Amino acid sequence: MAVNQVEPETFWVKPTPHSPNSALPVVVYRKALSDTSPENILTLIERNGWLKGGHWKTFKVPHFHSNTHECYGIVRGSSTYQLGKSPLDADVDEEGNVNGKTFFAQAGDIFVLPVRTTSSTNSFLLLTVFEAGVSHCSIESEGEYEYIGLYPEGDLVDGSRWDINWAKDTPEKTSELAKKCASVPIPEKDPLYGLGGPLTKLWRDALNQA
Repeated sequence: MAVNQVEPETFWVKPTPHSPNSALPVVVYRKALSDTSPENILTLIERNGWLKGGHWKTFKVPHFHSNTHECYGIVRGSSTYQLGKSPLDADVDEEGNVNGKTFFAQAGDIFVLPVRTTSSTNSFLLLTVFEAGVSHCSIESEGEYEYIGLYPEGDLVDGSRWDINWAKDTPEKTSELAKKCASVPIPEKDPLYGLGGPLTKLWRDALNQA
């Protein structure tokens, strides 16, 4: 059950008209786990107050969660994710900047999506955490990709551990959802390293600078 001590990588996904995304960065722990079995992932992450939501295979439909952050524990395979871009968004914004980011993760990685990031995936073995207002989906997968989704414990928002938004609302509705996403608290514990882990400080610092 050993956890490798690794420095986190961070990157931001800017908002689009149909994907709220986040002022908080996506946090990535590369090669943090040697044992990526479902049992080990659940033991390591649930002890830090992030609870199992399900065990799934590749999900290629862009979506985001407006009421929770999300941690992915990748059981097998590999994945490339499309983050932060709705099917309704143009490839570039009015200033010529690319909408969304493509993100590759592989065996032993962990990454965290903050609330409000839209995503989709292509697959490899890893553990990931998203702030879920960042839209996300798999673009392509390899190696019989499977993952476990985990969400911070605490009071349920709207009666559910997580909701699903398909990133197809009007810009006005997306703006309303962004306000809801911004009200979701930062977890007390890093899903991998627990109290005092990098995630909490990184996200609090980002909010202070926003």
